[in-house]
Amino acid sequence: MTAYTFDDVAVVMGTYNEEAAIEHVLEDIDRVTDGRAEVVCVDGSSDRTAAVARDHGARVIKQEPQGYGVAVREAVLAPDRPVVVTTDCDDTYPMERLPDFLDAINEGYDVVSGDRLSRGAETMPRFNRLGNQAFALCASALVGRRLRDTTTGMRAYRKEVIEDVTWTENTGLSAELLLRPVMRGYRVRELTIDYRERRGETTLDPLSGGAEIAGSIVRVAGEEWLRRLSPDTGRASTRSA
Repeated sequence: MTAYTFDDVAVVMGTYNEEAAIEHVLEDIDRVTDGRAEVVCVDGSSDRTAAVARDHGARVIKQEPQGYGVAVREAVLAPDRPVVVTTDCDDTYPMERLPDFLDAINEGYDVVSGDRLSRGAETMPRFNRLGNQAFALCASALVGRRLRDTTTGMRAYRKEVIEDVTWTENTGLSAELLLRPVMRGYRVRELTIDYRERRGETTLDPLSGGAEIAGSIVRVAGEEWLRRLSPDTGRASTRSA
């Protein structure tokens, strides 16, 4: 089995008006990976986010603002490197854990998902935290496996997983990026991570956004169960979690 290094890793994110945070994220990635990881930002900002990202060596793909999922879907498909790591650009995720995510990929996992909730996520607004816990419980019931955090933004993927799946969701893409691999039998591991207080202001409305995420979880799980039951599903779900 190939042992991947940070020369094989791309760290990707959708960015939107995160001028206050993006520099810290990119500096952390550069420090932890010794500048070896590729960084891709799909950006729809009206502030200096894109300029700051370019100044720090990131590849910036400009895109008209169309929502979280549209940006992140393009970001995960853009790099050619065999390991793709997603993160958010608000400095909430611990880039110092990138070596642990890469180690898990090298152990044979196809997807490594950062679990913020098991450690409490005390810096997350209480309403958001309760909502994310509810999403995880709902998803667990629908897929038949205990999932701790379905809406985390920090995950590592083998590139073939990204390319194997047609991603359809927008606001709910973070949940889809976990549920479809789980239900297709890819080896998925959740790693507990700390979650920091975000820099800058959030643009996501928790009520409307939450409703969209809940709808995505139900829709994606339903589609994947139908796919399992279909005699022409294509790829067999043979890998153990």
